[in-house]
Amino acid sequence: MSTFLSLFRNPLYYLLVAVPLTLVGEFVLHWDPLVIFILACAAIIPLAKLVGEATEELAVHTGPKIGGLLNATLGNAAELIITIFALREGLVDLVRASIAGSIMGNLLLVMGLSLLLGGLKNGTQTFNRRTAGVNATLLILALFALIVPSLFDTAIVGELARELPLSEGVAIIMIVLYGLSVFYSFTAKDSVTDRDSAAEDVHHAKWSVPTSVVMLAISTIGIVLMSEALVGAVEAVTIQFGLSEVFIGIILIPLVGNVAEHLVAVQVAYKNKMELSMAISLGSSLQIALFVAPVLVFVSLLTPTPMLLVFNGFELVALAASSFIAAFIAQDGESNWLEGAMLLGIYAIFAVAFFVLPVVESVAHSAGG
Repeated sequence: MSTFLSLFRNPLYYLLVAVPLTLVGEFVLHWDPLVIFILACAAIIPLAKLVGEATEELAVHTGPKIGGLLNATLGNAAELIITIFALREGLVDLVRASIAGSIMGNLLLVMGLSLLLGGLKNGTQTFNRRTAGVNATLLILALFALIVPSLFDTAIVGELARELPLSEGVAIIMIVLYGLSVFYSFTAKDSVTDRDSAAEDVHHAKWSVPTSVVMLAISTIGIVLMSEALVGAVEAVTIQFGLSEVFIGIILIPLVGNVAEHLVAVQVAYKNKMELSMAISLGSSLQIALFVAPVLVFVSLLTPTPMLLVFNGFELVALAASSFIAAFIAQDGESNWLEGAMLLGIYAIFAVAFFVLPVVESVAHSAGG
């Protein structure tokens, strides 16, 4: 009981009240889809935070190697669950957009806020240049792994017998590279030691292993239920507000699924622990690109509509800009508030562009008709 009561010391967990409201509104009272969508989004935020906290508690007990593997596997559990339900409903465009949006959000929004607030409070901040360089290189590699199927697909479009093996082959290679990067993080002393020592300053064991496992199970089940409600309301919301699935996927879904992790990255940067902040923003982006995206390719084979690693031109521009700018900033091992402001400015530009995209598309269709 004390464990549950201690949760409410964090105001973010007050949003857990949205969990029963969503269940009642969706399955009993059948409320308006917009209300369900908002409540489900609000409910997933603290549940995702709870998954992260339970994972961190387990990591403290299991040691850095197993703990690092847990973080590498469960770091984006909430968003993975949401996208699996979206695939089940055939919302492939939303899933691809959420992949691009997660990478863009981590590299522009999260890193931007971290650099801005950390820089305003602490001045120029430093972090391990070698670790950041390795992550930046992996980031560019991940970008090209996502771009190649999109470019080559134009030559075989409409031939699913060729398109699917292309995406599957690239997905297998990406998962292997992700596994190698996790292995490297365990064996490279420079990066592991710095990150673990920083993490120990932030996370202290508060729960036992059984308590952590129970909390992880409860929060995961909660995310499953909330994801089903959220995805079920997406179509009605897009029609009601004239939004596209792409905008909801690239802006809203990543914010909902990752806001708790985003807050941690900003908080530690504000405390002048930029090493850990960069590890969170870059590491989460790499996990989405090299692990979550390829896993979803194989999960989609169990659904009526297989997902190809083929992104539209707008998403590719967002991915390329985010990856290259973040890689340049990470290379020198230093950061300041102006770099953070520039990253936030670029994110805002993309957010506005994707928001008006449905209007542009409709105007183009009208002109063509």
